[in-house]
Amino acid sequence: MSRWSGLPASLDHRVRQLVVQLRRLKDHSGLSLVALAARTSYSKSSWERYLNGKKLPPAGAVEALGRLCGADVPRLLALHEVAAQAWSAGRPTPEARPREVRLPEARPPLPQDRSGPPPRAAGDGAPVPTVSGAGRRVPLGSLVLGALAVLVVAGVALPALRPWQGHSGAWRGAGAALSGPAPGAAPEFTHRPGEVFGCRVQRRGGVLYAGHSRTDTEVLGSGAEGWAVVEAQCLLHHQGYDPGAVDGIVRGRTRRAVQRLQAGSGLPTDGTVGPATWKALRG
Repeated sequence: MSRWSGLPASLDHRVRQLVVQLRRLKDHSGLSLVALAARTSYSKSSWERYLNGKKLPPAGAVEALGRLCGADVPRLLALHEVAAQAWSAGRPTPEARPREVRLPEARPPLPQDRSGPPPRAAGDGAPVPTVSGAGRRVPLGSLVLGALAVLVVAGVALPALRPWQGHSGAWRGAGAALSGPAPGAAPEFTHRPGEVFGCRVQRRGGVLYAGHSRTDTEVLGSGAEGWAVVEAQCLLHHQGYDPGAVDGIVRGRTRRAVQRLQAGSGLPTDGTVGPATWKALRG
């Protein structure tokens, strides 16, 4: 298994979840970055940036890796969609500028017939209101229209400056609905020394669930941790294979329990939980 460098601390947890999934698929496939570049249309340096959180991978790269590894491509693309929204939200939005309103240019005053009445507006016989200043007269109606234009432009610009206001960071995105607790039900997975989790295994629609994750594709190898590991450990207990403490971390005892389950189900005994092993766990 590759030794990955730590992801940037500033990386949004939704982007982090996508990158971790791609790393696990790459490790499980056994492909090097060179081999990955040879079997996709993306270069080795591009894959290095994608898998180290330096750049958001395009949907095409996510789909290509998913198909190479036999993963659930629609689920990966759902994770990518949420990560792309988080990635865009983390970048500054260009400031919207209100449209400049120009006053009518000053023109030389026309000769006036002092003997006649002052100019009047057509229709109602009332004089046109004007505002004098800087050596010229500006119709009052032009000033009112200019002010209204500024207010309209500002009203359109303000929502553009706050495209993500009210978007709750507690929502863990499409990945949460598929491989974690329900949105807003639990924080991002963290483990404290000695902490264990409860198991309440139920059968729904012929499939077993323990209430921690709904995934049936996530790959869990040695050292993996998260809600999917808690789910797998609960299901191992239910199936009669003791994984040790339900702490959300794959260690030796959990791997040995997985191997016994795989042997009893006629699967390769590699100790890694993949789609076939999830099927045996949930059956």
